[in-house]
Amino acid sequence: MTMPHHALEILLTRPLTAAELRHAAHPWPLAANHDSNRLMAVTSGKTPERAAHRLRQRLATRLPIDVITSHYTDARGRVMLNVAFPPAAYTHLRRSARRAGLTPERFVREALHRDLAEHADREADRLDHAVRQLLAGTTPAHLLSAVGHALTRPLEGPTP
Repeated sequence: MTMPHHALEILLTRPLTAAELRHAAHPWPLAANHDSNRLMAVTSGKTPERAAHRLRQRLATRLPIDVITSHYTDARGRVMLNVAFPPAAYTHLRRSARRAGLTPERFVREALHRDLAEHADREADRLDHAVRQLLAGTTPAHLLSAVGHALTRPLEGPTP
């Protein structure tokens, strides 16, 4: 029986030198982005979680790994995160999760969902305020035309 393969992205705590990348890629083929602070790997495993665990075990001594994520979403549109907390942080996380009656994984998942929802609300409020500021000096038709024009031109510089 063949094991499924999973595309995983490795986010590093700092960019790698060329020598570090060669050393890390020796036991495991890796593809680096332009500044070598993110890597891609294809790993076998029954689940993305097991594949990420295996990848972390093999590369943790060779790379400054921050987070490993699944590159593709699952059937429910979710991305898997593999985070290795320092012992003191994990102890605090376990305690907080226990107080909330949750597993550490569930505790982190719910905190992330809550924080992402709050961020989306703040962003919606910020955009609403910005649009109202723009409408104070023009008509809705002119603003809509300007937005359409801006969206059809190539982006200049990084997006926020």
